[in-house]
Amino acid sequence: MTQPLLELRGMHTHIGAYHILHGVDFEVPEGEVTMLLGRNGAGKSTTLRTIMGLWKASAGELRFRGERLDGLPTPDIAARGIAYVPENMGIFSDLTVQENMVLAARAARHAGELDGARLDWIFGLFPALRKFWLYPAGKLSGGQKQMLAVARAICEPRALILIDEPSKGLAPSIIQNLITAFTELKRQRTTIVLVEQNFTMARALGDSVAVMDDGRIVHRGVMRELAEDDALQQRLLGLSLGAHQ
Repeated sequence: MTQPLLELRGMHTHIGAYHILHGVDFEVPEGEVTMLLGRNGAGKSTTLRTIMGLWKASAGELRFRGERLDGLPTPDIAARGIAYVPENMGIFSDLTVQENMVLAARAARHAGELDGARLDWIFGLFPALRKFWLYPAGKLSGGQKQMLAVARAICEPRALILIDEPSKGLAPSIIQNLITAFTELKRQRTTIVLVEQNFTMARALGDSVAVMDDGRIVHRGVMRELAEDDALQQRLLGLSLGAHQ
């Protein structure tokens, strides 16, 4: 059996007095999209933040390519080739699109050092970024800001990308644009962990799925099988995903 790219074993996370994650266990296969689903407040965002070291795990193990990451500072985790797109997008509003991209590129100190071929590829995915290259990021629309947030995560090849609810609050046309971009990343066998409430996106992209409830993983399996089982959806998520686009 091939070793998973990322493994969480018995992960517990406390935030102040609150015990948020209660022994989270799941694996992320390399080259696939793993969906992390669950009701609001189930612990999905905390799981991503714990992986990135933004919240410190109080117990358990986090392994990336077999190496222990728990306890490492966030910059060291990012240096392993792990990128994170938070729910709030994490862009710098007062900087231009170009400046945001330079900051995200570890190998570039100024725009002239950005990988031109990769930049053209990103512009192919998100043409608006070329148009607004020298605009302050804060003046972009919500959908354009999300495109920039994803573009920052892929400005250089990454081994793993963690993405938290990218479709939240976006128009259907922008969501479809994101699906197209993620499909291209998937074609290149980029490993992604995706927290998402939009079932169209989850069904289109997900290979495997882990479902959370009350800070625990309560189901692991194949995304296609969950997508086809209304009764399982109702039991795990309290809703039929087909009616929750």
